[in-house]
Amino acid sequence: MKTLISHWFIATVAILVAAYIVPGVSATFVGAIVAAAALGALNLFIRPVIAILTIPITIITLGLFSFVIDALLVMVASSLVVGFTVAGFWPAFFFALVLTVINWVFHFWSY
Repeated sequence: MKTLISHWFIATVAILVAAYIVPGVSATFVGAIVAAAALGALNLFIRPVIAILTIPITIITLGLFSFVIDALLVMVASSLVVGFTVAGFWPAFFFALVLTVINWVFHFWSY
């Protein structure tokens, strides 16, 4: 349970930092908490299905299409969560890139 809460906290902070860095994305504190849960659920349930369906294009693009999948999931989370808004595809794409880097750094430091 402790690791779940720490991962959720790290994801919330990462969303707040990424929203501050990327223009076109805004998040309130409560919105970031809910968005962290929504993105976690989307990555747990929806992402594997999409990843399997898009294996050919992911192979052709040498894995870079996974960032497009991340951007689409960010856009879905934005439509579900009040207090977390994304202006379009490109802000979602850059938000997903920044979020990936920030999550990686925070998780690296937490261990």
